[in-house]
Amino acid sequence: MSLRKPLSWRPVLAWTLYDWANSAFATIVIAGLFPIFFQEYWNRGVDPAVSTWRLGLSTSAASAVIFALAAFLGALGDQVGRKLMLALLAGLGIAATAGLYFVGQGQWMAAGTLYCVASVGFLGGNVFYDSLLVDVAPSERMDFVSGLGYAMGYLGGGMLFALCVAMIRWPGTFGLTSPGQAVRLSFPLTAAWWAVFTVPLLLVVKSRKPAAAARTSVWAALDHLRQTFTHLRQIRAAGMFLLAYWLYIDGVDTVILMATMYGKSIGLGTDDLMKALLMVQFIGFPAAIAFGRLGERIGTRLAIFIGLCVYIGVCVWGFRMQSAWEFYALAVAVGLVQGGVQSLSRSLFARLIPPERAGEFFGFYNMLGKFATFVGPLLMGGVTLVTGNPRMGILSLIVLFVAGGILLLRVPVPTSRSAG
Repeated sequence: MSLRKPLSWRPVLAWTLYDWANSAFATIVIAGLFPIFFQEYWNRGVDPAVSTWRLGLSTSAASAVIFALAAFLGALGDQVGRKLMLALLAGLGIAATAGLYFVGQGQWMAAGTLYCVASVGFLGGNVFYDSLLVDVAPSERMDFVSGLGYAMGYLGGGMLFALCVAMIRWPGTFGLTSPGQAVRLSFPLTAAWWAVFTVPLLLVVKSRKPAAAARTSVWAALDHLRQTFTHLRQIRAAGMFLLAYWLYIDGVDTVILMATMYGKSIGLGTDDLMKALLMVQFIGFPAAIAFGRLGERIGTRLAIFIGLCVYIGVCVWGFRMQSAWEFYALAVAVGLVQGGVQSLSRSLFARLIPPERAGEFFGFYNMLGKFATFVGPLLMGGVTLVTGNPRMGILSLIVLFVAGGILLLRVPVPTSRSAG
């Protein structure tokens, strides 16, 4: 007889709709249109090396802010309410994203600043979105629900991105005068999408009451944060998992970041890169759900191991890649496992932590995720510099997947919430 608790579908669907909502920002702004428009419109006439440095500066600034504040924001959310913090940060990101529409040609500093603010809202909001998983799913269903969230994100982000690509390719069909106008319109359209589909979570999902409601203050949050370091030392499984996660998610994020560079190096144009990104989105939708089911059937940790093995294969394939068709095949492989590794990592970590302190623990979780996007490219760049061969840089990422997998083996995985 199955001991799985039935899901309350209304809060589950409301929770997953936030992934549907904010993944539009990740797909359209971060991965798709902003980097291209930043270089071709807001940095028109500027040397590509300079515009690339400016974009990297904006991205790194957002990551640095979240790395510095994620754990504190998570602790503060446990004090004042995680839904309130999510609403405030999402609102910040939505407003900044819409504001990109009004930035004129050549105004790279304004565009970079708004992009940085929007990214802080996006990344900070994810701290509280992730932490609400403990409020919408019982422990034994977290793999499936977490995977469903990522799947909804792939589908929602992919659908709006497909519309934006259509607007750019055929602007006259949509009553627009140029592809540039279509790109600019994509920013407030993304903001509206993000805002509308955030509402169900705010109305339907019920989060646990703030811990120590009588001591709601910044000082209480700081004290809460201090206690988290103590708890991480006591909850060995959570601490060990965070170290393993930091290593292998470093490899995952670096593969994502380097895919576009590799595509350009083998002669793919913007059109091809857009198509590959759409492929990842729509392949990722069923794959994330399938990985959630796989985690329930064979165990979360084993399913993550399968994903890490695929990524090792992707690194080897990237090392040997020579032609354009291989880039698309690589996009298919990444789409099959990317959402699965991310979603199962989230659900496994949720089992290892006390639910009443989920905000602060997921603050650490997201903090390490942001630090990973800083360390991984340094590893690739250093190996490339020493060897003089960029392909060796991609191959070096295997070390991160293997080391992360070995540490993951040492994590005592609970079979129930009480075991966590």
